[in-house]
Amino acid sequence: MKNLFLIILLLAISTSCEDFEGWNVDEKNPSEVPADFLVTSAEYTIFLRMTSISVNYNIYKYFIQNVGSTTYQDEPNYDLRNRDIGGTMWTYFYRDILNDLAEAKKIVTEGNDLPSDKANKLGQIELLEVFAWHVLVDTYGDCPYSEALNVNDVLQPKYDDDEAIYTDLFRRIDVALATLEAGGSGFSDADLIYHGDSDAWIKFGNSLKLKLAVRTSNASAASEAMAAGIFESDADNFAYPFEADPPNTNPLWTSLVQSGRSDFIVANTMVDLIVPLNDPRTPVYLDDNVTPYAGGIYGVNSPFANYTHIGPYFQESDLPGLLMSYSEVQFLAAEAIERGLVAGDAEAYYNEGVTSSIKFYGGSDADAAAYLAQPTVSYASGDWDERIGVQKYLALYMINGFESWASWKLLDWPKMNIAGQSLLPVPRRYVYPNDEPNINGTNYDAASSAMGGDELDSRVFWDITGQGN
Repeated sequence: MKNLFLIILLLAISTSCEDFEGWNVDEKNPSEVPADFLVTSAEYTIFLRMTSISVNYNIYKYFIQNVGSTTYQDEPNYDLRNRDIGGTMWTYFYRDILNDLAEAKKIVTEGNDLPSDKANKLGQIELLEVFAWHVLVDTYGDCPYSEALNVNDVLQPKYDDDEAIYTDLFRRIDVALATLEAGGSGFSDADLIYHGDSDAWIKFGNSLKLKLAVRTSNASAASEAMAAGIFESDADNFAYPFEADPPNTNPLWTSLVQSGRSDFIVANTMVDLIVPLNDPRTPVYLDDNVTPYAGGIYGVNSPFANYTHIGPYFQESDLPGLLMSYSEVQFLAAEAIERGLVAGDAEAYYNEGVTSSIKFYGGSDADAAAYLAQPTVSYASGDWDERIGVQKYLALYMINGFESWASWKLLDWPKMNIAGQSLLPVPRRYVYPNDEPNINGTNYDAASSAMGGDELDSRVFWDITGQGN
């Protein structure tokens, strides 16, 4: 028996090394992932992280007081440290979105796609990256950028100036728009937003450029974006197709329905704003579980049974995620005109923004016309910043808390309540992750100093001091 074992061992040793190739490969965790998969994953993560109402994902809808909490009041009172809210968002954007997109870009660049397909894929990735970067800048201010994704060489990346990052984002949008070929295709089925349609991505790029231009009062960028073509209808929306069955359901459904919990009610900020306006969207936005509608006092424990619940529309498992809509872009165009960035009829864009939102939620042109005729809504009856600020806020309700918060920082409308327990005003930014002082202390200290302190009331560069409630 011993001799037989030795013979087998000698035969094994004499066998070519090629016979053992692949023995030490983990087939469940491949070392190389296709670019298609990385892009799909990044798109899903962007919408999952920004659409969710869970504090484990983001608290934008608390910042803008769309909702209040029945029990847990740390986040509604703007305590970001206890659960490291800043660290959660930071990690997912850098690790699971930007890192995946950077790797996808590398794979496409080194791959063998036809030149036109490669160009369109790279343009699509670039616009997704710009979108992710603008979220980080608008959320934190200064943040790692130029050295952020070079983890093999830079373990402690510097924080770039937020205004300098924005300047480069404009450049990158232009590069992407020049790269995309009208009528071309990119990732096709792997792109769950526009299915590789370059024309759709071009409209998105121009609309994103307009948004950044309004933030920064960049007249040349605004005029270029509108001349080149922004969203023309809801068919152009930057939207993600969540599915009816887990695990790819809309995260609102996960928190509001699947969890079986009763954590959220509509905040009094929202109820007290929309009800007096006779808004035709009210029965969609607000449940009729109590009569009359009653918003929970923001930042204070509010029994679930006693206050208005979030409308059933937002509790459907396959509700699409929506992070830039036709209505939003119409309001951006109106604002660009009022800020003197472009010429045009601001009232016409405002009216279309309101009308398209009402129709999106099942209303009619007649509903919109009657609504706009009211002195409390009519563009001519009020100041432009109040009109746009309030109606954009209503149009973004429950679908895009991040953009609603950014718009409020620019326009100061609608007026927000002081948090009931902490007595704090709405924060102007997220604080940095809790562990940054320990793992990247020198750069963290420099960034904090540049921001005027790592504080909730420090401001990103476009959030001009003197604004706010």
